Amino acid sequence: MDKTAYIALGSNLGCKRDNIARAIQLIAALPGVKIIKSSSLYETEPWGKTDQDNFLNQVIAVETSLQPAELLRELQNIEIKMGRQRKEKWGPRIIDLDILLYGNEVMDDPHLTIPHPHLRQRLFVLVPLAEIGADLQLPEDGATVEEVLSSVLVREGNRGIERI
Repeated sequence: MDKTAYIALGSNLGCKRDNIARAIQLIAALPGVKIIKSSSLYETEPWGKTDQDNFLNQVIAVETSLQPAELLRELQNIEIKMGRQRKEKWGPRIIDLDILLYGNEVMDDPHLTIPHPHLRQRLFVLVPLAEIGADLQLPEDGATVEEVLSSVLVREGNRGIERI
């Protein structure tokens, strides 16, 4: 049975808009994956390591017959195909593809944590995710994406996220 997964895309090297568009094309071409929703693009300040260019971020929803580990492997293959090099944590990247949610699953293994471990802290993920799934309930506690986003906005403010 197909599951709905939410994938975050980010880029801050080269032609960011083209990088995200290319990644979406490659995701759409994966067997067993169908894109069903996509957010707007957002320009966001870097998170973690701040002395780098701003990012473009987007979130897509896909229906997939792939298991979480298979989906992760395919996304990592796309990153490699596009020239991603993992040199430094939170450093610049041509493309970054993260599984945020996979159905109602909760998993924590050395290679994949679902929901994404930083989902509740990162506005650059929460804002586009709320655009396409505000009423989506997070599997750990049933809080909606909109509720989590509101609490982060109250605590931290907008922090330089701008819809493009």
